[in-house]
Amino acid sequence: MDLSMSAPHLSSPPLETFEQQDKVFARAFSILQAAIPQRAFPAAEVAITHRGRLIALKALGRFTYDPNSPPATPTTLFDLASLTKGVATTSMAMLLYERGLLDLDVPVSAIVREFIQDSARDPRRHDVTLRMLLAHSSGLPAYEKLFLKTRTRAELLEAAFTTPLATNPATRADYSDIGFIILGIALERLADECLDRFCQREVFAPLAMAHTTFNPPIELRAQIPPTADEREQSCGAGTAAQEMPAAQTPSSGSQQPGRGGFRARLIQGEVQDENASILGGVAAHAGLFSTAADLAKFAHALLNSGRTILRPETVALFTRREPAPLGTSRALGWDTPSTPSQSGKYFSPNSFGHLGYTGTSLWMDPTRQLSITLLTNRTWPDCSNDAIKQVRPKFHDAVIEALKDEG
Repeated sequence: MDLSMSAPHLSSPPLETFEQQDKVFARAFSILQAAIPQRAFPAAEVAITHRGRLIALKALGRFTYDPNSPPATPTTLFDLASLTKGVATTSMAMLLYERGLLDLDVPVSAIVREFIQDSARDPRRHDVTLRMLLAHSSGLPAYEKLFLKTRTRAELLEAAFTTPLATNPATRADYSDIGFIILGIALERLADECLDRFCQREVFAPLAMAHTTFNPPIELRAQIPPTADEREQSCGAGTAAQEMPAAQTPSSGSQQPGRGGFRARLIQGEVQDENASILGGVAAHAGLFSTAADLAKFAHALLNSGRTILRPETVALFTRREPAPLGTSRALGWDTPSTPSQSGKYFSPNSFGHLGYTGTSLWMDPTRQLSITLLTNRTWPDCSNDAIKQVRPKFHDAVIEALKDEG
């Protein structure tokens, strides 16, 4: 599937120099390899860029824990989950901002009138801005199982638009899928174009991200690692839980036991997030599929000040930690290292990145000119194992320690 031919000007990808990767990153790779029999995840894919070079591209494990399942390869597509927020949705916001179509401080209600249809009960909704949605400071809750009470895209959007605020706007940062669902609709209205088409033309094609797409074709599904087996049970409680600091993690956990999941089928090659599924697989908070190599191209562009698709000042604005609310780690659409951080202990303060519920992550460090992409399907088969929270920072630390040793 090559979707990049429509791009009039392709970005220069990072120079590939990963012949020595097994030697240089032996310890880092061994951390991932050891995590597989511990059932942290069955499959993993890694890409590392450093100073304009792609210095590692590695796949480990198999699609499932079955020894007869297909092996992961460097071209295997993964469900990115909430990496969609940074790679697709925030990129769209950045481009619209550059073109003067997006005012960060405009009220959401100026674009999405449905957001204040019930504002008589809560006048605070008038104060919520697009900046707050991007920075997760809108006051909206982290996660709602909208899929349990809706059956169509229109119904789910209506439920999102009318979700009550959990806190006062701009007073605290609470990572919110609901906020990004609403943000996506605002961006689509500003652009007069749907998220997937806009991103394909304006982001993925110019960066030659040939394997990045929403809703992979049915014929490719068997080549994508499965993320859940809902024939037995559903993940269904808090996609945001794996992506926020422990203090903000919902007490409900990430597993709803019982037989028969939401879709009652094997989830392979379609979005794992249930709310995104109701939205048709194209959503601002989840739904994108990609490879580590494609995300390395994306990271390479951002580490080069957005070369080809964005201006340096736009990248700087969106990836800088917001000054408010007090104590937030959030930038606009991205996160920054906190203490402790899933990025590990070495990423510099001006680094930025994001996590995905399925076990994906992308972290970028402009100071070191370093990016680390880690894609897994840790949610297989039932989301109950969160061991990746221990594996991921150790892996990141091992990568940077290896680079220090190399000089």
